[in-house]
Amino acid sequence: MEIVALAGGVGASKLLLGLTRVMDARALTIVVNTGDDIVLHGLHISPDLDIVTYTLAGAVNPKTGWGLRGDTFSALKILKRYAREDWFNLGDRDLATHIHRTATLRSGETLTEATDAIRRAWGVEARILPMSDAPVPTLIETEIGVLHFQEYLVKHRAALNVKKIIFDRADVARPAPGALEAMASAEGIVVCPSNPLISIGPILAVPGMREALRARRERVVAVCPIVGGKSLKGPSDKMMKELGHEVSALGVARMYRDFAGTMMVDSADAAQKGAIEALGMQVVVRPTVMGSEADKEKLARAVLGVLQKSALAGAAG
Repeated sequence: MEIVALAGGVGASKLLLGLTRVMDARALTIVVNTGDDIVLHGLHISPDLDIVTYTLAGAVNPKTGWGLRGDTFSALKILKRYAREDWFNLGDRDLATHIHRTATLRSGETLTEATDAIRRAWGVEARILPMSDAPVPTLIETEIGVLHFQEYLVKHRAALNVKKIIFDRADVARPAPGALEAMASAEGIVVCPSNPLISIGPILAVPGMREALRARRERVVAVCPIVGGKSLKGPSDKMMKELGHEVSALGVARMYRDFAGTMMVDSADAAQKGAIEALGMQVVVRPTVMGSEADKEKLARAVLGVLQKSALAGAAG
């Protein structure tokens, strides 16, 4: 099956790793959020693209889910000596990726081209695309002003209240070359268990993306990132609450109902099955917490099973 996945960072990368182990990775196209991208120390940093790439390459730091295994932070210490900002952790070896990406972009190549070159250098077989070649920074309006998402998350440790999320310049952005075509021809599309507001939200904000999903709604399965009313990673639950969303599988389903025909929820949320089905979505209840390598592969097989079923139903129809 040709599969397209919409992804954020750490949570998504776990499922993506499972998928590459139970299917032909060359048949997987991953469209990754770049709203988190930021320029620091003159370098273009793409956190989610790097998390996905490093994870699929088997090189990610397993303790954090980001950065490179065994990396050191000597350069960051020297930057602090020079009174440069040091709140964003940049490993010494990780810096090489940012230097290469920045040099590639300055030479006139696109983010899509830079991403593909990095992916191939790490031996990753799955196709990885940024959501757009244009910058679409995610900005967070807080009580102390409007901040870049990384400042909100890392510098302020997500402690500030979220009043509004802004996908800056999304209206003039375009999907990365090949993204819409992949979604149109895919036999199945999976929305990974990522923050619906600031990981999946930026992708949907790029003109044409949400419409492409709506056109394939019956082939789209979304894996819920909220389990038992809490997020497993990051501030999804806090942000949802502050912006007036119900912090539950049902709350996520309400955000996805227009473009996802199927919602996969954890066994802990089985009681919400009927309420989600009332939104016009099919519901699959499975263990979705990926605490081990086996869990990742098991969930990946479950997702593929749902996609194969929807593909067969579509063919029969």
